[in-house]
Amino acid sequence: MRTLIPLLFSLFISPAWADAIQSDNLFPRVQMKTSKGTLIVELDRTRAPLTVDNFLTYVVNGDYDNTDFHRVVAGFVVQGGGYRADGEAIAERATIFNESGNGLSNEYGSIAMARENAPHTATNQFFFNLDDNSRLDPSRRRWGYAVFGSVSEGLEVLDAMGEVATEYDPDMGADSKPVEPLLLIKATLLPEE
Repeated sequence: MRTLIPLLFSLFISPAWADAIQSDNLFPRVQMKTSKGTLIVELDRTRAPLTVDNFLTYVVNGDYDNTDFHRVVAGFVVQGGGYRADGEAIAERATIFNESGNGLSNEYGSIAMARENAPHTATNQFFFNLDDNSRLDPSRRRWGYAVFGSVSEGLEVLDAMGEVATEYDPDMGADSKPVEPLLLIKATLLPEE
């Protein structure tokens, strides 16, 4: 069944767009230039094909450029992908199926999809795990948060992002909004190796 998912997805996208998101590349890499430095994230299409294609659609379309990492919880997560630097929400595409049961864990340095309480509500927001957060993985009785890759270069940048000063955010109801803007300046799908 897992091998059918990329095939089925490819039937619904144009060949040009399939090329744009490197639909045949099992481990595409994305460079994320942030206000704290540059990260390289290697995605795992073998384990999370729908999630990777969704994420790369936002990357290739430029939706993540000049966006804000709006939530930082030290020792837990750095979350972004939802808002422009000026606070305006970016346009969301359709929700995607939750691929959290794919065998990848919410461990330090991994990237996962943020979602609402319902399991299949992820759209554009993602987060980096700043610790081994296995409580975010699925269990017999609950859905988890779908991991779809990990930082392959720049873990020191991720650590610096996790150490920024934060203040109370009334929208989140928590002390998780960076005091100084923490920006994703440019997200770029790197050429295949």
